Amino acid sequence: MTRKLTIAEESWPIAGRFTISRGAKTSADVIVVTLQQDGITGRGECVPYARYGETVNGAIAALEAARGAIEAGLDRHHLAAHIAPKAARNAVDCALWDLEAKRAGKPAWQLAGLPEPRSLVTAFTIGLDTPDVMAKAAAAATRNGRPLLKLKLGRDGDAERLRAVRAAAPHSRLIVDANEGWTPSALRDILLVCKETGIELVEQPLPAGDDEYLQEFDHPVCICADESAHDRSGLPGLIGKYDAVNIKLDKTGGLTEALAMTDAALAVGLQVMAGCMLATSLAMAPAMLYAQKAAFVDLDGPLLLQRDRSPGITFDGGTMLPAPTRLWG
Repeated sequence: MTRKLTIAEESWPIAGRFTISRGAKTSADVIVVTLQQDGITGRGECVPYARYGETVNGAIAALEAARGAIEAGLDRHHLAAHIAPKAARNAVDCALWDLEAKRAGKPAWQLAGLPEPRSLVTAFTIGLDTPDVMAKAAAAATRNGRPLLKLKLGRDGDAERLRAVRAAAPHSRLIVDANEGWTPSALRDILLVCKETGIELVEQPLPAGDDEYLQEFDHPVCICADESAHDRSGLPGLIGKYDAVNIKLDKTGGLTEALAMTDAALAVGLQVMAGCMLATSLAMAPAMLYAQKAAFVDLDGPLLLQRDRSPGITFDGGTMLPAPTRLWG
């Protein structure tokens, strides 16, 4: 078995400026892995994330180091032994799924033994800004048919941001991502404001590794782990602290582990959120498979870009249609 591996670095401009508690960015920098075998092509996309010690150059170097094994026929179940950065592993894993599906003449969901994917309502992210700016963005998103909004928080003034957004979007469903930006001393008060403003879920309120305080009180809203759990090995550490876990392909190292982690999380009583990094529809398409079992879906990466791939996933307001197989799977 011989494959040809191609690695490409791409930069996709963001529509405006995207700000979270850790900083701002103006582009989505991704790596696309292409595998060719017997005249058939499979692709996968990843986003190396600095928060996890990953860089684009480091991920490319890891892929180059594993080139021999990949081109010789390395399968999805043995990637971890050859590729350490999980984002890089994700791109190869998803490219292998795409390649296998196209060689078999069957969609990836059938190969995974899953029901045919349905359309999903995704959250639409409102970047961290002043209360007035976030409120105007929330009102505009609501007018554009996006019923579920995700608010980036994690700095002083979050209570004012929450109340301003709720006033501007009184009928919207709201979730929150603090990106590790809150402290134990302030947590109970801000969670009460979350309850007051009808927030359905709060993502990663405290820094990963410093979240034991979450065990000490009953949560007034659902608390979701993101940075605190990457794959199945992190699930035991969430019990008693979190109510849900955000599963992302670039954290798990690909769709193979994401599917297994989804089932494992549900088995121990954790709700699942299907999340993403800032990326194109090529990165969202595999995530739509395990997102079918998620209580919350946050796969809006392409909506935050100036342009997306063609073909890409079709979005009707906040509803994302199943990915076309010409794109992936």
